[in-house]
Amino acid sequence: MVSRVHKRTALYRSIQQLRSITNSHARRKTSVILDASKYIRGLKQKLQELNQLAVAAAQKDIEYGPVMPMLKVEPQEEGFMIKVLSQRSCLGLLAFILEAFERLGLEVLQARASCVESFSLEAFGIKEKNDDTHRVDAQVVEQVVSQAINDWRKVTKQC
Repeated sequence: MVSRVHKRTALYRSIQQLRSITNSHARRKTSVILDASKYIRGLKQKLQELNQLAVAAAQKDIEYGPVMPMLKVEPQEEGFMIKVLSQRSCLGLLAFILEAFERLGLEVLQARASCVESFSLEAFGIKEKNDDTHRVDAQVVEQVVSQAINDWRKVTKQC
């Protein structure tokens, strides 16, 4: 007698768990089980759709290769406007670019950066006043910053 009560209680708990997991409002056991079956089919379908999206995204990466941040250096009257844009968030890239500015002897007067969903940097820099007499032009700035981006890619294996 006691084992029947335990079995019935265990079955009741299992049905209650199924009801709560599947958000079923059915009262009969068979209806709860049918709702659970529908729920499982829906989960399988969602999983299949997600797998298809993952395959498509992987295929897109293979077709187009890694996305390199775009770099543009514009000479200004007193310095340079440096713009770096990427469709992805590039963790750590800003530090590499700022180190490149330091190597060039550029003093950043104004900058705007965002690293949340994508990476963007707009910086206005001028040559620091010091004894160093080598000339810095837009092409040199572009080469050094481009090398910094490549170094970042090697270190982080991103973009």
